[in-house]
Amino acid sequence: MSIGETYLKVVLERFTRVKADGDKTIAQLNNEQLHWAFNEDSNSIAVIVKHVSGNMISRWTDFLTTDGEKATRNRDDEFNDSIDSKEAILATWEKGWQVFLDVLQGLTEQDLLRSVMIRGQQHTVIDAIERQMAHYASHVGQIVYIGKQIKGDEWKTLSIPRGQSRAFTETMLKAHQK
Repeated sequence: MSIGETYLKVVLERFTRVKADGDKTIAQLNNEQLHWAFNEDSNSIAVIVKHVSGNMISRWTDFLTTDGEKATRNRDDEFNDSIDSKEAILATWEKGWQVFLDVLQGLTEQDLLRSVMIRGQQHTVIDAIERQMAHYASHVGQIVYIGKQIKGDEWKTLSIPRGQSRAFTETMLKAHQK
């Protein structure tokens, strides 16, 4: 496998893992919890979902041929908590990820050094992917953090439970020695 093919495989795996953390967090929360915000200057999970989805749809629709900041996008509205139900939040979340992951899966090694535009600024496809990795991972991190704060002792961990790092590492080492 070439370096470009390896890169595309790895970033797809990483983005899929980032999405899974968001999925598992959202699944633990009810509609009221998804709309909770620390204060007026903070975003609820519902707002973060709306923003991430809006970004994905804008950036990745016609990714290789049009500017990633579409005229149809209303970024400011993404920060209004206007999605009513958990089902609608999930549909918004899935729509954005579907647009993004479909494009990512369709990219080839030859696309990686092509130029794309974002707000009139030229980027390589690699740079555009890396920008979004940082952006999406930071917002999913916010979603997870908010979820942990809301759930408290009822939080179901998304990674290695506290106090079990050594046992997890030993299990992994044994599994990979085969």
